[in-house]
Amino acid sequence: MLPGFLARAVELLLGRPDRSLHLKAAGAATAVLGVVMLLGAWAVVVAEHDAPRANLKTYPQALWWSIETATTVGYGDFFPVTLGGRVVGTLVMIVGITTYGMVTAALATWFVGREQRRRHHLAHHAEELGEETVRALHERFDRLERMVGGDGGRERPPPHH
Repeated sequence: MLPGFLARAVELLLGRPDRSLHLKAAGAATAVLGVVMLLGAWAVVVAEHDAPRANLKTYPQALWWSIETATTVGYGDFFPVTLGGRVVGTLVMIVGITTYGMVTAALATWFVGREQRRRHHLAHHAEELGEETVRALHERFDRLERMVGGDGGRERPPPHH
């Protein structure tokens, strides 16, 4: 059941060809984080199961520890006491920190890109309005010149130099 769910989640995160590279990277990192938290919880239970003073003896405890370690919350209610458990904890921390950094960067890139597109659209619109205004002014000046020229508004040939 779970591997099918994970496969579907990865497909949703990465499957669309129109997704930007930074969103694909953030999605892939999130999927990797999920797998690392699940496997890390299992690995820490295996590493800690016979250790004296161990407090990570069940998978639910270890999963909670894995989540709080990956998010760098670290309440201190659960912690590994063996070298193997601490190595697993280090991996969970590194992947968690990296993932949240990538997701934050992807969101920031999305916001900045959206603002850049908005500004580009406004600049393009202003440029079109400017060109339209210049054309209208030229037409008015041409009409004024014809009227002031005293030819009753008729077109005059350009002067020869």
